[in-house]
Amino acid sequence: MINKDFFQALDDLQAEKKIDKEVFIQTLETALTSAYKKMYGEAKSAMVKLNPEKNTIKIYSYKTIVDQVEDPDKEISLAEARLIKKSFKIGDIVQTEESTKEFGRIAAQTAKQVVMQKLKEMERQNALNELSEKEDELLTTIVKRIDNGTVYVQISNSHTEGVMLPNDQIPGEKFNVGDRVKVYVKKIKDSFKGTQIQVTRSNIGFVRKLFELEIPEIANGEISIKNIARDPGNRTKVSVYTSKPNIDPIGTCVGFHGQRIDTIVSELNGEKIDLIEFTEDPLEYIARALSPAKVLSVETNESLKASRVIVPDDKLSLAIGKNGQNVRLAARLTGWKIEVKSESALSTNVKKDTEYELTELSDDSFDTLGDLEELEDLTPIGDDE
Repeated sequence: MINKDFFQALDDLQAEKKIDKEVFIQTLETALTSAYKKMYGEAKSAMVKLNPEKNTIKIYSYKTIVDQVEDPDKEISLAEARLIKKSFKIGDIVQTEESTKEFGRIAAQTAKQVVMQKLKEMERQNALNELSEKEDELLTTIVKRIDNGTVYVQISNSHTEGVMLPNDQIPGEKFNVGDRVKVYVKKIKDSFKGTQIQVTRSNIGFVRKLFELEIPEIANGEISIKNIARDPGNRTKVSVYTSKPNIDPIGTCVGFHGQRIDTIVSELNGEKIDLIEFTEDPLEYIARALSPAKVLSVETNESLKASRVIVPDDKLSLAIGKNGQNVRLAARLTGWKIEVKSESALSTNVKKDTEYELTELSDDSFDTLGDLEELEDLTPIGDDE
């Protein structure tokens, strides 16, 4: 039967695993009551009560006092009830303590099963609660196994593994069991199979966390990341900004002899990174976002959130990028639709909407840091000079 050692074991679980003993006791009472009813009849009204202070288990049956007994398992006559207590009246509930001798073995088996099951459930929930704090964080993990392209990694200090699907991996990456791998925790969810942690190396959150890890000025807020546009395995554009005049955001991110940015590129499996200094001026921002291409002029239509960019003929393919990659990433980074035209196309172009605002940028305004010289207004395309 449940004894002092059993209650001591519950105390130990509470101390070691931080699992509330009261939760165990409530679950046990429900399970033992169900087991008792199965043994003596489902119709019987009974309740099992555990008392940790006295290390006891008691079983109580309940019967309602009636004039005429129709269900002996749930009802008792007034005459019989008054043999127990003279003040009883019709409608009162009579509580009687039942013998637990025959129930002892079943109670012990039930208690063991309930404790083991509840222990697993609560350990899983505690692990989920602890890991939920790691959502949107960067973790160093160890590759546990690889199955049909899906990589399973061991989360440090837990019994839980992370799942990295093929589309969450950087294209071209190869993993081996035992490899140490940095991953970004994308989502944590609880399923019938247990806690599942979805991790990734392909989304922009992974890049953001790498910048925070390698660049203290971003981690402490002196430099902020305004936006990130990424084509995993190929190219990423990151716009950075600082309000502190004594800090060069691009140079700080690059680091001495390029050490900081090289570390990030290495972690991204050689993925190219364009650092763009953010500006509130959309014309300048769009021009910078098309780096490394040189831009001659930018015109915008605010109502359509659209822009047209003019580049030298020999820089057109660079501005557009392979399969349109460069202009596509620039559009994501700035939030503007971008159409790129060559300089020679400017003279042969059909008349455009005169509501466009056209601004020319000086030839030497695009150095490696993306700085722009003063902008000069041009006549909108379609007007006669």
